[in-house]
Amino acid sequence: IADRQEGIGVCGWILVSLSFLLVLITFPISIWACIKVVREYERAVVFRLGRILPKKAKGPGMILVLPCTDTFIKVDLRTVTCKIPPQEILTRDAVTAHVDGVVHYKIHSAVSAVANVTDVHSATLLLAQTTLRNVLGTQNLAQLLAGREEIAHSIQATLGSATEQCGVKVARVEIKDIRIPMAMQRAMAAEAEAARETRAKVVAAEGEMNASKALQQASMVLAESPAGLQLRYLQTLTTVAAQNNSTIVFPLPINMLGSLGQKSTGG
Repeated sequence: IADRQEGIGVCGWILVSLSFLLVLITFPISIWACIKVVREYERAVVFRLGRILPKKAKGPGMILVLPCTDTFIKVDLRTVTCKIPPQEILTRDAVTAHVDGVVHYKIHSAVSAVANVTDVHSATLLLAQTTLRNVLGTQNLAQLLAGREEIAHSIQATLGSATEQCGVKVARVEIKDIRIPMAMQRAMAAEAEAARETRAKVVAAEGEMNASKALQQASMVLAESPAGLQLRYLQTLTTVAAQNNSTIVFPLPINMLGSLGQKSTGG
């Protein structure tokens, strides 16, 4: 519609000429009705006898509108933040989730936004809701929770291609919140707790194995050096005396302990 170059016909030119004549006759009073101000972030789509003027939208600044033959519609080009209401989604693995999001878009073609769709903002919101449901319906719950950014980019690409003919450019799509049933939350929490307990037991078992290997190596070193065993015995006495002074320690000669060990081995 924006690219049509058809004229307004002979009758149309006659009406436009009469409108110009009326402006000249009633000048300067008519100037207040003919001059319109368009803000920096707005564009005006002018209709002359029901047809959009072949050029692009007017503005910003002052524009001239003829009385009786011209009408105009202002279009806001600023970025609009649209909140997607919570949508009930059934994921691919049959889990029900409520998902809402935010869409940032702006109108880049005022003529297309006026001529190709009745209400561009309502159409964009409805398309965003439908696209959100369609894209999330093809994802698993794990993908939905872990891949929010990738899903948001996919929604943005799909929504942008659908709203291009309406003169709307989707700047950003964000998934705001994902809510799942309480029963599913408890099941996921129990699964995560079981996984953490499993990892803790594995780490503890690995620690005990490493400690037993270290003790085995230490015992081999002490067996090769009797003086080292006596030093270790004295260090143990020092540690016990420092921790609890009321403890009474009866030291035994190291040689006696060694002879007792040899007799038990021989028996």
